[in-house]
Amino acid sequence: MHRQAIRIVVLLATLSITGIIVTQIFWVRKAFDLKDKQFNDRVNIALQDVAQQLKKLNKDSTEVLPIKQPTSNYFVVSMNDTLHPYLLESLLKKEFEERNIDVDFEYGIYDCFTDSIVFGRYVFMSDSSEIKKSSNVPPPVWKGDNHYFGVYFPEKDSYILSQLGIWVFSSVILLVVIIFFGYTLGVILRQKKLSEIKNDFINNMTHEFKTPISTISVSSEMLMREEVGGSAEKRARYSRIIMDETNRLKTMVEKVLQMADIDAGQIKLNKSQVDVHAVIRQTIENMEVVIHEKGGSISCDLKAEKTIIDADKVHLTNIIYNLLDNAIKYAVEAPVISIKTRNTAKGIVISIQDNGIGISKEIQKNIFSKFYRVPTGDMHNVKGFGLGLFYVKTITDAHQGFIKLESESGKGSRFDVYLPF
Repeated sequence: MHRQAIRIVVLLATLSITGIIVTQIFWVRKAFDLKDKQFNDRVNIALQDVAQQLKKLNKDSTEVLPIKQPTSNYFVVSMNDTLHPYLLESLLKKEFEERNIDVDFEYGIYDCFTDSIVFGRYVFMSDSSEIKKSSNVPPPVWKGDNHYFGVYFPEKDSYILSQLGIWVFSSVILLVVIIFFGYTLGVILRQKKLSEIKNDFINNMTHEFKTPISTISVSSEMLMREEVGGSAEKRARYSRIIMDETNRLKTMVEKVLQMADIDAGQIKLNKSQVDVHAVIRQTIENMEVVIHEKGGSISCDLKAEKTIIDADKVHLTNIIYNLLDNAIKYAVEAPVISIKTRNTAKGIVISIQDNGIGISKEIQKNIFSKFYRVPTGDMHNVKGFGLGLFYVKTITDAHQGFIKLESESGKGSRFDVYLPF
């Protein structure tokens, strides 16, 4: 599938999911508002009945005043007569139970003349015991006949949500579907990216293998010619070319096989006491010829005093070799490389600085990914499979260490490799 097609699919899928979410929120909100209105209506009817009963008990013939609702979960009823708190509580609980309002509430009786509460209590609807006047609570003192009582439902929203049932269930199912869809879409995009990277790797590997194979083929053909076969000097020359290219092919195959072992979890470290400075010096000695051929230079500032660590010497050598190899390959002009070491409390840090093309902040997050290569404008102007830094990080992690990159585009790069003692 082309990249443009994938973008269209992702856009349409995102719009569809957004539409479904908005629709679900709309209907859940409508359902909540409907349940809220039903709750308010039932409470209003219950409070009207309570007010009527209180008026009958007090033989008050005045018209029942309307119920006020200052907030969504607070109701107020005005009364002209003295209210007995325990009678009021009994009537409230009875009317609420008859209308299936089984949510805890708090009520308070207020004196209009002093605008203060004279009695209040929290009522648990689950408590079915008979309401009795406590001997420890003195009766309220009234200073007039104008009072009102308020009923507050602190758990009203939670109660209404618990009544939504199917809407909550459908919202949970929708959330699961969205999460699964997002995960699936992410997997598809990652697989698409991995497929592109692997295709690039295969194309690049084919190109890399083609050059030495062609060289070997030509050299072998020259050795078979009669006029060449009789010359010892020419035979030695072409034999050396065949050997060099064969070793080059062997090195490439070993890199690919190393990655296969790492992917299979079969990487094994043969640890021993290793002198880091000795490994650095040996690696530099092996690569100096290549550096000098390119007109470059390499300097060392090995300040670490404790240089013996428990490590795999072969893999440690490969770490330094890969970092130096990258410094050489990505140099714009003659490579200028600096290697430094220093100690930390629990290990040693190896810093390799180069004057290469540098790595922009945007692509630094991908630099240690398998098969990833820093773009240089020409796919084959820098040789490699994009496995070097992935290998370096994997082996560093296996040694319980870490690697850090500091770089800017056009200003070179510095890799700091920390390895514990």
